[in-house]
Amino acid sequence: MSAASWAADFTDLLLPAGSISCGIWVPGGSAAPLVCARCWTRLKVAAWPRCERCHFPSGTGRTSDLQCRGCRDWSVALSAARYAYVLAPPADDLVHALKYEGWPELAPLMASAMASLSVPNEGGRALVIPVPTTAKRLRTRGYNQAGLLAESYASTRALPLEELLVRAGADTSQTSLHPSERRANVGRRVLAGRGGVGRAGRRARPPYRRRAHHRSDRV
Repeated sequence: MSAASWAADFTDLLLPAGSISCGIWVPGGSAAPLVCARCWTRLKVAAWPRCERCHFPSGTGRTSDLQCRGCRDWSVALSAARYAYVLAPPADDLVHALKYEGWPELAPLMASAMASLSVPNEGGRALVIPVPTTAKRLRTRGYNQAGLLAESYASTRALPLEELLVRAGADTSQTSLHPSERRANVGRRVLAGRGGVGRAGRRARPPYRRRAHHRSDRV
């Protein structure tokens, strides 16, 4: 056994790597996976049937003629949304670790799962636009988790990445808000088109609508 190999094994013994979601020891030292095999198998996929627009489970499927309660309040511009796993343990632990616990290395793993999903009407021109964070949170966390996810997703799907949005408004947390309040908060003052006429208190016009090769009326 070489000195380097012995040192690596000794370090792994003193500072064992643990799965981010459950904390169980994962062999391999610095090369150990961030998420253990058990946690990968515990990730839950939503049940079928699902709404074609938002993919929210539709119960028995016998109410397909009724408007889906998961997306009935969405803007008509938002044509579809997809998610890889249900936000339940251990998926919620991984999201929390990426967003609040300083684990940017999780972004490529999450983006890979996102990139495996098919999106309706994806055949035309498409681009990836990350949602920006505030300057204060960027200083605190050292990164924008949405930006990291967007970069990895765009790279995996070979799509252009455009930072067309800027953050505006107060730097307040939205974790305690109802989903409808979060949507209203974003629509009123959180996002503004870079280079556009948007400002806090008004819905901005994204500049990509002014560019012929980036024009889009659906998200």
